[in-house]
Order: sequence, then C-alpha cells, then structure tokens
Amino acid sequence: MPSIDYDSAADITEQLEQRLVDSLTGETSVSRRTVLGSLGVAGSAAVGLGSTRAGASPDHKDEDAHGNFGAVGEYQDLDFDPHEFLTAFNTGDSGQDNVPQQVYEEDGRTVREFEFTAVDTTITIAPGVEFQAWAFNGQVPGPTIRAVEGDLIRVKFTNLGRHAHTIHPHLKNLNPQMDGIPQNGPGVLDTGESFTYEWIAQPAGTHFYHCHSLPLKEHIHRGLYGTIIVDPDPERVRENPRDYVNYPGPITGDLRTQLVEEAKSRNHEYAENDAINEMVMVMNSFDTNFDGGNEVYAVNTRAFAYGVGSTNGNGNWTAGETKRPIQIDKNERQRVYLANATEFDLINSFHTHSQFFDYYDHGTTLTPTRKTVDTIMQTQAQRGIIEIDYSDHDPGLYMFHAHQSEFAELGWMSFFEVV
Repeated sequence: MPSIDYDSAADITEQLEQRLVDSLTGETSVSRRTVLGSLGVAGSAAVGLGSTRAGASPDHKDEDAHGNFGAVGEYQDLDFDPHEFLTAFNTGDSGQDNVPQQVYEEDGRTVREFEFTAVDTTITIAPGVEFQAWAFNGQVPGPTIRAVEGDLIRVKFTNLGRHAHTIHPHLKNLNPQMDGIPQNGPGVLDTGESFTYEWIAQPAGTHFYHCHSLPLKEHIHRGLYGTIIVDPDPERVRENPRDYVNYPGPITGDLRTQLVEEAKSRNHEYAENDAINEMVMVMNSFDTNFDGGNEVYAVNTRAFAYGVGSTNGNGNWTAGETKRPIQIDKNERQRVYLANATEFDLINSFHTHSQFFDYYDHGTTLTPTRKTVDTIMQTQAQRGIIEIDYSDHDPGLYMFHAHQSEFAELGWMSFFEVV
C-alpha cells in the first residue's frame, strides 16, 4: 500500500483529534445537569468539577475547526491501554493483573471467581483530557469476564467508591437475590461494604454488566459497565442444536456438525478457537460538562485510539501504543464482541468500509441474525458478535466507525490495518 495512504489517514486522524481536544479545553464554563442535581450532597468534587476535567460546548459546534492542525500530544495516562483491552479476557485462570481471579471445581461445576472493586478515579479520554470516572477495578470499560456455558461466575465485589453501587448482570439469572438492583438481595452497597454475586453462565453469547444504582444513567455514564462473554459448550450444542439457531427448518446431521464446529471456534478452551482473532469493543461516550449531551465518543474509552499515527507503512509505528490502527492478519477470521454502553444517545452503530460482515445479535445463536451487512445499530446494553473476513483484501488501511457522522468526528473513528 503506498505510504501516501498512511499519511492521509494520519492527517485526518490528527485533524479530528486536535479539533476535539481544542473544543474540550476551550474557555467554556461547566454547568451541572439538573437531572443530576440530587448528587450534590456528595459535593462538587464527586460530580467531577475538578480542574483536570475539560469543559465543552453542549452542541458540539466549533466554528474555528477548519483547515490544517499541528501534531497533538500522546496519551500520558498509561494505566489503561485500549489496544491491550481488545484481547484482555479474564477467564479465572488467565487475565489482567488488576483482576484477582481463580478457577476451580465445586459440587461438580466449574467456578470462575473474580474480585471486583468500585473506585473513583480519573481516566484519560483524549490527549491531555481527563474525566472523573467511577470504575470497576479502576478501568473503563470494566474487565471482560469470560466463562463457558453452565459455569458458575462468582464475583466478590467491594465498593470503595463514595457512592452506593451494585453489579447487575444481563444473564439468565434464576436467583433474584443476585440481580444487583436496589430492591433485591443486599440492595446497594455503601462505601466499604462487600457482597459475593453468583450467576450461572447462561445463555451462550455476549452479555453486559453494569451498576444499577440510581440515578442509573449517572452510574452507567461514569464508567461502571463491562462485558461478560459466555462461550457455548459444544456438547450442549450437539445435544440441543435447536437452542442455538434462528432457523425453523430441519436439523440435519450436517447442520448439527456445523453448529458444533462453530461452537468450538467460540469456546476458548478448544483448539479451534486459536484460529480466530477475537476482540472486545465497547462503544462508549462522555459528557464532559454534565449537561446531558456527550462531547466525546469512543470505542474502549479513548477517542481515536485506533486511528492512524505516524508510520513507515510497514507496521512500524512511531506514535506509541496509544494511537494506531488495529493490525490484523488477513488469513485469520476476525471476531468482534461488540457492546454499546453509550448514554444520552438513543443508538450507536458500527460500520465497516470496503467490507461486509455477518452479525449475531446478542451472540446467542450460532447462525447469523443478519448476513452480509456493513452497518448495524445497537441501543444501550445491546450487544452482539461481528465476524469479518479480510482474506481476499489487499494489505492496507480499512476504516470502521460509527455511522452517526458526529460520533465519528468526535472520536469514534478507527482503522484496521490488514497485513
């Protein structure tokens, strides 16, 4: 691929990034949203009015954002790397260092145990722009939990934040005491309190978890959310194939075999899974001046993190780990576990340039719910699996982004680098 394509992509990323940063760090006042006024009892610091958080105009307009822009600085906060997060699956026997975890057998069932804490922290959402967040284990999005269908997920949760929090799972949960809402079980957990949640990993698919304390949109928007991936059990698929298809026709022997093989490819404990490049992408957004409208949009928190920095066009990046496209092997199947955590906007979307993909809504089927599409929409908490094949594409840069143009220009614009 000629280097000029890389240069042009880097210029576009740089211009959009600089424009966004300029809008956030301008001389704009910070107003507190009326709907969040009830949180005033915690003081202005708890609502995020500190000097490290930039203000922004609520209508996203920037009359001077035209022409060329100079280089912008790299992210200085290295505690969270959106590139590492893409493939950071916490399974109990492997995962992130900031997620204490273990896996063991109990009463004939596999238990995957995790320790979660809720903390108040500051996260970087654009170069030099910080956001006062509430976060599970100090990161936004929260850690990705991965289990196999039928496992017991055990989360030992301690609230170290200044507000009351819970963990609510979007799973088929049979015990109302474990629902993680104010009305059931332990209710909300105040500062210093702990509770152990237990959920059966079901159904197979891509799922969501989040704090369910009130006001709900504040607790989600501040960063208390993440994904739970439940891998299908191939033997269960073999015995009950009808549960994994959105297809009314006969289950033939060939179809059963096909479904079992697909289940193995989605199960991290099977060798077939090794041939798939799997990534977690959580679409999120940030209302930096707390006026009920977002100023920054991203995948995995950092605006333009998967944009294009400086490169020689041969995979050698000089912009560091914080701004570079997602490099993929064209001979590997690409699987994206996609979830939407965006607050204050009705929908978000995912669009690929120069390619079509298969989409599995909620990831609960082993056959596509939408086949050969290049754009899908998700409401908040909706999730799914995207499968993409670049094997017949030339090497180079292929853009993907939200197809709400405003979202793309405010941070949710990315590239795959096919090699």
